[in-house]
Parts: sequence; structure tokens; C-alpha cells
Amino acid sequence: MHASFLLAGILFLVSSLVGCPAFSPERVRSTSSSEGTSFMGSDLLSHGVAVGDVSSQSALLWLRTNGPASVQIEWATVSGWERASKLAMVVAPVSRTASIATTAETDYTLTVPLEGLSPATRYRYHVLVGSANQTTRQAPASLVARGEFTTLPDEKTSAAVTFAWSGDLGGQGRCRQGVSGYPIFDVIQRHNPDFFLFLGDTIYGDHVCTSPPNEPGADFKATTLQTYRVRHRYQRGAEALQQFLKTVPVYVIWDDHEVKNNFSGPFEEQMPAGRQVLREYWPIASPADDPHRLYRRVRYGADLELFILDTRQYRSRNADPDGPAKTMLGAVQLAWLLDGLRASTATWKVIVTSVPLSIPKGGDATVPGNDGWAGGPDGTGFEYERQVIVNVILHDTIKNVVFIGGDVHWVQGNAYDPNQDGVIDFHEYIAGPLSAPPGRFAPTRQELHPTQLFYEVGYHNFGLVRVTKDLFEVKVVDEVGNKRVSHVVSARP
Repeated sequence: MHASFLLAGILFLVSSLVGCPAFSPERVRSTSSSEGTSFMGSDLLSHGVAVGDVSSQSALLWLRTNGPASVQIEWATVSGWERASKLAMVVAPVSRTASIATTAETDYTLTVPLEGLSPATRYRYHVLVGSANQTTRQAPASLVARGEFTTLPDEKTSAAVTFAWSGDLGGQGRCRQGVSGYPIFDVIQRHNPDFFLFLGDTIYGDHVCTSPPNEPGADFKATTLQTYRVRHRYQRGAEALQQFLKTVPVYVIWDDHEVKNNFSGPFEEQMPAGRQVLREYWPIASPADDPHRLYRRVRYGADLELFILDTRQYRSRNADPDGPAKTMLGAVQLAWLLDGLRASTATWKVIVTSVPLSIPKGGDATVPGNDGWAGGPDGTGFEYERQVIVNVILHDTIKNVVFIGGDVHWVQGNAYDPNQDGVIDFHEYIAGPLSAPPGRFAPTRQELHPTQLFYEVGYHNFGLVRVTKDLFEVKVVDEVGNKRVSHVVSARP
């Protein structure tokens, strides 16, 4: 009798410590000092694992099996898992999914939501893989990956955060080289960011990666569901990227080369295939009633809110003349952004846009018209809609707005005073490319009255941001770890 009460007391204690709603029977696996780092059974998960779209209460776990399999995910707080192990418990306080089948329908990829989490808490997950014909709820036999992540603080908690951003990976002849593939991810990881914003061109489906000098596997242009899948698998085969994604949560958006150069979604027949494969290969959260939606909001504590834009899926043709009828975001997304900016209580409001605000990006013979927000002498661009956003920032006195961008393959920082009252109303910072060739400089358009803070071209790079309640500090770091430029903005009260 006393023993029974003692066991029940211990179980209650552990459950209380981890905040887990229930126990699931499980033999406690032995732990070691390396438990906090992910590992993989490469014969089962050749493309690794990734955690993405982490919030204060949820996260997404991505994986791909090598053919049909049964997958089960289990997770718990690190403190609770370690406490159970130290007590030599025969049960561990974990939440777990049912067994989920991976199939050819999604190229054997799987994105699993981990829900009911607590803010600002460190969690550990296990990935277990069994045979494809397993139909019971028992855990598959093989533990093939494990890792950890931390949920975001709630919006009432002020917390410093460091994040990195960049884009433009593996295209225009600069693709995977050597065993590691893209070593710039090793450099980003050494800075220990809380998360990484991947601003598009995660593949260059419309470019050929000849071998040599590149690793074989991308000597073609992707135009179909299956060929887009091959190109994504090629990217994710890079060891440096896999190691990075095991430890750093990601928030991913696309730009044009996931489908086709400078594409406009409603008019591009290849877009549905490219969009499907992007969602198969990256953990991206979408509402149940709008499964194709890619734009989303991320709140990190009291001081940071990200508005991640989709600049491709809803846009008008680039060659259309600019004006009230032309849109890059579409009416619904534009209203979502404006309402979100007005309602945000975060100190810093960061608008993540794959294309720059004031750098003209002309098209080519196949896709005429300006591809970014800025216009040009031909009367194209998306300046009218850009001005709608700027007008709301000015009229509603929305302070501490920062635009984060990429796409042009160089580094630039701008401070904007569109109403010319001597007060900087918002900033823009551009970084990249991760591996693609450097871009060709184009002079900044002057309609928003920018002051150029810095400009550099000619090297692979990423942006590194540290945010506090009082400061927004930006650095640009090159592929070997050298800090190239930096800028600090103080918060306006």
C-alpha cells in the first residue's frame, strides 16, 4: 500500500514539473551528455529533420523517410525528461502522436504539429520510425533522431532575441560543392541565432547546376512536381544545411526561383506544383481553411513581431502599368498586414519581404516589367501599393518599423523619411546571397527619400540581428565569419 502511494506521488510530481497533460507508457531510454544534440539514422532519414514556425505554444517538426514508413513523434520538456531518467522511472512524461504513415503522395515528407506547449520552455523530441505496414499505436522500434528547441516567450514578456536572415541558395551555377555543400550554414550556426528567416530562392529550379564543379544531381531545370522534388532533395542533401536545421528553428518563405524567374502566381501554370513541393519540404504553418496561405505573423515576446509576406502568389503581372489595380500582395494579404501593423503592441514591427523596397529590379525579355516594389522609367513596379503601406505607417504613427529583404544578391541598408520632416520613419536592411553569384548594383530610387546607410557587393553573406526593447542592431557577416557592416537603431518611444 505504501509503495503504491509512493509511486503515485512520484508520477504526480514529475507530471507537475513538466506541465504534461498525461503520461504514456514508455521504457525510459538512457541519456548521455549528447542527448541535447540531434542525431540521425541516415539509413532512414537521409534528409535530416527540421523544426519550424515555432510559437509560444506550438512548433512544426519536418522529416522525410526513405520510402514508405510509419513515424511517431514524442516530446516533453527537457527538465521533465531528465527528471524521469534520473528517477529511473518506467514511464516518461511524454506527449506522442499516433503512428503516421509517410507515402509517395507527399514524397515521403511529413510535417507534424507539436501543440499544447508552454512559452519560453525547452523541449526535447524523439523521432521513431517503423515499417510501413505497422498499424498499432505502439511506438516503432527504431529511435532515429532526437533534438531540442525552445518555444517563444509570450507577448507580455520582454526578452532579447538574436536572429539571422538571408536567401538565394544553390543557383546560377553556384550550387553544392564538396561534402559539406553549403558551409555558410556552419558560420551562421556559430552565432547561435534563436531562429533563421529564409527569405526565398531556397532552390533555383529554373537554373542548371552543372557537375563538376557542383555535386551531381541538379543538371536540369525543374518544371514539374517530380522535378521540383528532386531539386529540393538536392538542396537538403547538403550536410551543413542538415546540421544547421537540426539546431536552429526556421521560418521560410518563397521568392521566384522555387517556381520560375520573376513569376506572378495567378498567371503561372507551374506555380501549384512549386508551391506544393515548397510546403512538402519546409515546415510552414497555414490555417486549416486556407492551406495554400504562406504569409503569417510571428510574435517573439513583448518586443518583436514579424510579418512574413508572400510576394508571389497573388501578384499582378510585372509588366502591368502601376496604379490602384496593381498588387503584389493581393487585397486580403494587404489588409492583413495593415491591420496587423495598426494592432501590434510589439516594440519592433519587422516586415519580411523577399523583394526590396527601393531597388529597381527589371525583368528580362521573357518576363518584362519591374519585379520589386520600386518602379522604373517604363511605368511598371508596385509603388502604388507600397505607398499604401507607407501612408498607414505615417498616418497611424506606427513607430519602429523595419523591413528585412533579400533577392538582389548584395548588402544594403536604408533609412527612409518619405514625408521629409527630418524624422526617420522606417528602415530597410538587405542581405544575401547565401551561395548564388553577386548581383549587379542598381541605384536606389528616391521616391521614399532614402538615406543609404551602407552598401557592399561581391560576397556571400547573411544578416544577423539582435533585438531588445531599446535597440535594433544589424550586422552583416560573410561566408567565412567576418563582420562586414553594422548599424544600430534606437527605439522611438
